[in-house]
Amino acid sequence: MTPDAGVLVLAATPIGRVADAPPRLAEELATADVVAAEDTRRLRRLTGDLGVTVTGRVVSYFEGNESARTPVLLEALLAGERVLLVTDAGMPSVSDPGYRLVAAAVEHDVQVTAVPGPSAVLTALAVSGLPVDRFCFEGFLPRKAGERSRRLDSLATEERTMVFFEAPHRTEAALAAMAEAWGVDRAAAVCRELTKTHEEVRRGPLGELVGWAAEGVRGEVTIVVSGAEPHAEVGSDPASLLAAVAELEADGVRRKEAIVEVARRAGVPKREVYNLVHGGEPQS
Repeated sequence: MTPDAGVLVLAATPIGRVADAPPRLAEELATADVVAAEDTRRLRRLTGDLGVTVTGRVVSYFEGNESARTPVLLEALLAGERVLLVTDAGMPSVSDPGYRLVAAAVEHDVQVTAVPGPSAVLTALAVSGLPVDRFCFEGFLPRKAGERSRRLDSLATEERTMVFFEAPHRTEAALAAMAEAWGVDRAAAVCRELTKTHEEVRRGPLGELVGWAAEGVRGEVTIVVSGAEPHAEVGSDPASLLAAVAELEADGVRRKEAIVEVARRAGVPKREVYNLVHGGEPQS
């Protein structure tokens, strides 16, 4: 660690009920030299609910000023100050501001620690009823339909349970795109307003959830989707490669993604599979 440098503290904040705030959060808020908050108005409400008086400097740190504000906060850290970073809900840097500051602190050998606590990702995963032994977090899907479809196509053979954030007004479109890419029978759960008064968890196949979402969705949304069924390894002979591509295409995987996946499973160059599928000679 850099001598005499301060400490960057990433603090989880409640995703719903303030009673879920980690006990150490109040202590950190009261003693930090600098509190960087995604929304200073929400910070005032949080500290009021917790009965905490912030004695340090309060600065805003959100998507719009993250690049410009990071060097300022890094300077404070290098000067020996304790900087506390909080976002509107959950853990900073997880689809929230924070990554740039963490990366800068690590680059300058400044200690980075965290106040663990509420997480919409883990909460949704735990209550979804879907496998939790292996999972991945995919954040928000692209807003544009074409980019969203390409992202989902790239996940067609992902075997881990997947967790997504989504805006309520885009939930129906996101579920419909998932159903088109992965099939209407893929198991999923839509978690709405987690830990809040109107918490709701809808579980079922994607096709059914699309119909539910068509009636309108409100509140904070987290979507959990089961992974693809595991496939056996593929032989590297031409007949096996062609058969594996055909099988994936029959399951709704686009040819480009099927070729990439078969090449990965067979341990051969994707160009070899491409040439086979398109009538060329396999490369050595």
